[in-house]
Amino acid sequence: MKTKATYYHAGCPVCVDAENSLTGLLDPQKVDLEIVHLGEHSSRVEEAESTGVESVPALVLGDSVLHINFGAALADLK
Repeated sequence: MKTKATYYHAGCPVCVDAENSLTGLLDPQKVDLEIVHLGEHSSRVEEAESTGVESVPALVLGDSVLHINFGAALADLK
C-alpha cells in the first residue's frame, strides 16, 4: 500500500526550488504524490488548511505536515 503525499505550493521561487529538491527523493513505488499549485487551484486552499498546512511550501505525508522553508502564509492565498 502506497503512502498518500500532497505537496502544496504557490509557484514562488522558494516553492519551486523545494519541489525540485524534495519530491525527487520520494520513492514512487512507496509514495503516491500529488503536486498542488494553490495559486492555480485556490479552491484547494481550505483542503490544505484542514490538513494542518499553515504556509507553503508544505508536504503532507500521510498524517504528517512538513513545512519546508517559508514561501507564503496560507492566509495570503485566500
